[in-house]
Amino acid sequence: CYVCDEIITSRAGIRVRVINTDAEGRMAMSDVLCRMKELAQKEVNPHIMTIATLTSHAIIAVGESYSCVLDNGPASKVRSAHRLQQAGDEIGDLLEVSTLRREDYDIVGPETVYEDVRQCNELPSSRTPRGHQLPAAFMIRASGLDKFGIDAENPIRYSHLDIAGSSGLYPHVNPTGAPLPSLAQRYLRDRF
Repeated sequence: CYVCDEIITSRAGIRVRVINTDAEGRMAMSDVLCRMKELAQKEVNPHIMTIATLTSHAIIAVGESYSCVLDNGPASKVRSAHRLQQAGDEIGDLLEVSTLRREDYDIVGPETVYEDVRQCNELPSSRTPRGHQLPAAFMIRASGLDKFGIDAENPIRYSHLDIAGSSGLYPHVNPTGAPLPSLAQRYLRDRF
């Protein structure tokens, strides 16, 4: 439990200023992402993925039936998101590719000397330009994964899938299985 303007330390040792107590999903996921980063450092060619409905901005950006996928630098270098999109296109489980930009990291950057990163900005993510990208930028920073980018000695690929649009608007629409068919098509198709 935490309150607005509280500063907590993530598993990675990053000081996080809490801006919105309703953005708890990205807080919890950052520590899990940090643990996966720790494990990935011992693996050959690792690729970490997170899947969540962190914001409803993805619905505004791409519509109610689609998931968004975005890559960090190492994953983008090998076109991971685009390959997943292509796999989804092959079977009708459509995804939109988003791009992480410098301004996404700037939005969650520190405002004072007391924090290393802000959990979000003061506006609802659904009304923030690039609102579904900034949670990914936050998680990359809060988990310490930003130290494993393209220029790192051991880069770690990371992709985030925002499934707010494809998850279904309960109770009016039944939840979908997206993007699981795309993931199966991309990563399991040739194994069985």
